[in-house]
Order: sequence, then C-alpha cells, then structure tokens
Amino acid sequence: MDIKPIRNSKDYQAALKRIESLMSAKKNTAKGDELDILATLVEAYEQKNFVIDSPNPIAAIEHGMEALGLKRKDLEPILGSKSRVSEVLGRRRRLTLEMVRNLNEKMGIPAKSLIKDYELRA
Repeated sequence: MDIKPIRNSKDYQAALKRIESLMSAKKNTAKGDELDILATLVEAYEQKNFVIDSPNPIAAIEHGMEALGLKRKDLEPILGSKSRVSEVLGRRRRLTLEMVRNLNEKMGIPAKSLIKDYELRA
C-alpha cells in the first residue's frame, strides 16, 4: 500500500483511478483498507477544493416544493396568506423567524439554508 497525500489535481485524479480499481475489494483486507483510506483522503480534498455554497433561501424553498410536489397554495399554511407566499417567493419580503421554523418543520428544509441573507427585488 503506497498512499500519499492529495495535494493537487494530478494526485486527485490518480487517487480516483486507484479507487476505481479497488471498488470490488473486500472489507478487512489490505485492499479494502486502502480503499477506505483513499476514499477518506478524496473526500477531504473535495470538501476543501470543491466547496458548494448552500442555495439562497428562496431557491431552497423552490427545490423543496419541487421535491415534495407542492404548489404555491400548499405554502399558505406555512408562510401565511396567498399574498405573503407571493411576496416571499417573488423576493419582495424576507422570511420571518416563524416562517423559517415552519419551513424547517413542515418541509424539512435546513434552517441554515433559510437564514442565509438574500437580495430583495424592488
């Protein structure tokens, strides 16, 4: 087993290639251990170098609606009136703490995604 740190794109690609060759390795074997170690190194490299920013709150709500098959009307019990839903989704009104709690509880949207600042439209 010759494992080295992943410092650049070349090292990363080599690690991915080696992982691919080890995919059928059995657990608790030398190759299985190598696979586990390489996967951990690749994951750490990806987290550091391929940072994916969380979506803005409105994009998170829209994604949640799509995933759950909800329509705007379905948000009324969560956000308030029909006009409140329109204002929030149209980025003319910010989410309140109560709305964030409701979206988190009823749609499973992480609060971290909902409290992120976003630009309002005039």
